[in-house]
Amino acid sequence: MKAVSCAHGVLEVVDLPDPRPAEGQLVLEVLRCGICGSDLHAKDHADELTEVMAEGGYSDFMRSDTPVVMGHEFCGVVAERGRKTGQELKEGTTVVSFPLLRAAGGVHLTGLSPLAPGAYAERVLAEASMTFAVPNGLDPATASLTEPMAVAYHAVQRSEIAAKDVAIVLGCGPVGLAVICHLKARGVRTIVASDFSPGRRALATRCGADVVVDPAVESPYEAVPRKQAGLTELPKLYELGVGSMEKLRKLPGWSHVYRLADRLGGTAPKRPVIFECVGVPGMIDGVIGAAPLASRIIVVGVCMGDDKIRPAMAIGKEVDIRFVFGYTPLEFRDTLHMLADGKLDASALVTGTVGLDGVAAAFGALGDPETHAKILIDPASAAVAP
Repeated sequence: MKAVSCAHGVLEVVDLPDPRPAEGQLVLEVLRCGICGSDLHAKDHADELTEVMAEGGYSDFMRSDTPVVMGHEFCGVVAERGRKTGQELKEGTTVVSFPLLRAAGGVHLTGLSPLAPGAYAERVLAEASMTFAVPNGLDPATASLTEPMAVAYHAVQRSEIAAKDVAIVLGCGPVGLAVICHLKARGVRTIVASDFSPGRRALATRCGADVVVDPAVESPYEAVPRKQAGLTELPKLYELGVGSMEKLRKLPGWSHVYRLADRLGGTAPKRPVIFECVGVPGMIDGVIGAAPLASRIIVVGVCMGDDKIRPAMAIGKEVDIRFVFGYTPLEFRDTLHMLADGKLDASALVTGTVGLDGVAAAFGALGDPETHAKILIDPASAAVAP
């Protein structure tokens, strides 16, 4: 079969043996595969990621000197079934699959390990237990977005955001755009999006952002409607505390009034839920310094290098920082069904398609934020440019 191999930062179309399914596995004929931001980084900086993953106990992540077939956002058709795969996923069924694969005595990251070749290829292996039939005739291009949309769904789930909360999305690349899509589907009434790129700001509007700002011109925190804005300076919090107590202490049984107000959420300062979707050094500390007091910060962007924060600033402002990664099998399945049922609109994300011969060109094109967000690979296509 034809596949795109990556080694030493070079993407090359090669001939590889067709994969054969082990027990409980499927061979899928790839219909579409998305190019992920982690693929872009891994192409040239795989060794940095390898060291981090090894510290976490996974030593089989891709390396720059070892050829690997990337691709973990895929939709395909069941072409061959291994033993004990069950009857629900028959040959010819269009499916998506969670990108984990049993191989070489362990479970490996599909498309991010040489032990689990990915879907930049005509065929790819998948675990039947982690594979889901595509419902409602959903088209393969949209179905292939299940994986990146599941990443965003997990982030929004972990944020515990409510419809009345203000969401601020920093960075409108594919991950940030996917987060906006989910926030819109959840019914969040105020979504502020921030990006330096005019093209990405336009996509953020299409995805459902209510307010879109250029951070070079306007702070996303100041763009929040005044009645929903939180406190941004510590002296104002101190004044609020003393002023409120001056009034409360004039009431008989003031502590009971305070306790009731606290139980009903009336004493908590207004605060946004901030999604950091950039992932470059300095972003987290910058958000901590600029965000309103008591903000909840969800770190979705993956910073590949070392970083630092000022704990005293985070403590003084009592911000809540949550780091998120991946998704659960149920979130993956539910994302697929939200897309298929029309409850989640991700149509704005796909901006181009190439064949296997166009993958290198697609990587180059994705370096320009004004042109593309998500480029898909169609192994059956002859397109060499997105």
